[in-house]
Amino acid sequence: MLRHPLLGERGIAHGFGLRDAPDPPGLLRPTQVHGCDVTTADGCRRDPPPQADGVISAEAGVPVGIVTADCVPILLAFEGGETVAALHAGWRGLAAGVVAQGVDALRRSGGSGRVIAAIGPHIGPCCYEVDAPVLEAMTRAFGAAPIGGCARPVRAGHAMLDLGDLAGRALVSAGLAAEDVGRLADCCTCCDESRFHSFRRDGSRAGRLTHFVAAAQA
Repeated sequence: MLRHPLLGERGIAHGFGLRDAPDPPGLLRPTQVHGCDVTTADGCRRDPPPQADGVISAEAGVPVGIVTADCVPILLAFEGGETVAALHAGWRGLAAGVVAQGVDALRRSGGSGRVIAAIGPHIGPCCYEVDAPVLEAMTRAFGAAPIGGCARPVRAGHAMLDLGDLAGRALVSAGLAAEDVGRLADCCTCCDESRFHSFRRDGSRAGRLTHFVAAAQA
């Protein structure tokens, strides 16, 4: 598992998945649908788990998480670690507002203080070519100026898109301070076959990476 110092230095248990890394015992996660709904750890105990792309928890030591195979994993926490969240943010989720929904759900959960966020491994702008409908959805969600800084045109109606940059901007727009948003470097899931699964690279054969975070003990 990969870890980020923004969370690790505060003693918040978390991990960004690598190929063949085991899930943490007792992991709770929703049924992901590329939307913007956020559920709770307790909700994920249902069978089947609810359809959602974010999960929050204030249950100390109980890991909650999401899975990805190119989309952006985001782990959130109040700086004291008393409440945490995991978000799955692909282009559809970003366009639908999953980041704002997740931050809002975390803040409404009863925690206090600064919210910190770590962005994990995802497909990079080196490999993520998208077409006009995706670019139009991103422009509607983020505005022409921000999307212009995150997309590099390569041919008519197509561009290389930086999903991680958009996720970071969405976190700042949701009220996080820029210095409280971290991003793992050199972690393109499509480039690095030895460490990561990638749907863009492997299609239906792709596995999934598990990412988790757990609330701290009181």
